[in-house]
Amino acid sequence: MKDILVVAKLKEGKFEKFMGFMQSEEGMSERRKIADLTKTLGTVSPDKSAVMFKIAVHNEEALNSFLDGSNPVSKPIFDEVMVSYEIFELNKV
Repeated sequence: MKDILVVAKLKEGKFEKFMGFMQSEEGMSERRKIADLTKTLGTVSPDKSAVMFKIAVHNEEALNSFLDGSNPVSKPIFDEVMVSYEIFELNKV
């Protein structure tokens, strides 16, 4: 497993829609294919325009598909709510 940080910028007013999907059974099922959900840490900016998740990824290809629009489950919601995202690999120092 690899520790990854994902920072996503959201369209104005779309935080609740984004979180609704991420917490839905459909969203949770897709996220389980990517990472160990028990090790996920998340936070949101005060204005709800950005979210950040530290995740323990076991399938990087699935993570990229989930975020880049090639996953048919996440694509419709992310097209609606996301402006951009960045992925960072975390290393302990």
